[in-house]
Amino acid sequence: MILSCVLFGCKSKQVLLNDTKVYDQEGLPYFNMPEASEKYTAEMVVARMIDGLGFRFYWSTEGLRPEDLAFKPTEKSRTSEETIDHIMGLSVVISNAVFGMKNVRSGEETSPKDFKTKRKETLETLKKVSDHLKNGKINLSELAIVFSSNNNDTTFPFWNVINGPIADALWHVGQVVTFRRSSGNPFNGKANVLTGTVRA
Repeated sequence: MILSCVLFGCKSKQVLLNDTKVYDQEGLPYFNMPEASEKYTAEMVVARMIDGLGFRFYWSTEGLRPEDLAFKPTEKSRTSEETIDHIMGLSVVISNAVFGMKNVRSGEETSPKDFKTKRKETLETLKKVSDHLKNGKINLSELAIVFSSNNNDTTFPFWNVINGPIADALWHVGQVVTFRRSSGNPFNGKANVLTGTVRA
């Protein structure tokens, strides 16, 4: 609370969170982060991680131009859009684990969809995952990440979802932020990743 007063003025935490608007004018989630739970359960903590990922993805991809999407730092690197494709694939892997579905793809695929559609689907997938984790009916110990290939399943406990696709997606969102700065279109400084809010 002292830190928030120093950085943002002496607004209470409750007021700060209730002032947020999760959806933007186009109905996309994570313009701001949802209000935090008062309960600390394993499921709520993972949901908050997903919300943090959604907020960062929203703002790392907001306002990207064609030249930003095509940018890559070296000839052997992914472009920003290919990195976004990978994040979209990872969001599906995360969703499949939370909703009890098998993965028939790895999350590495590229997508022929246009950027606007990919961004929308990724944000909506993350929001559905977060909402499902918050419904009080999920037990992480009963969830797993399953990869299916040639009728053979490889199964990992939910721990691997955290250090695997969730951490990987956050890693790649950071790459998009770096790439867009390099292509001359920096991340919007009004988005505050500590509070999950956007300054007016």
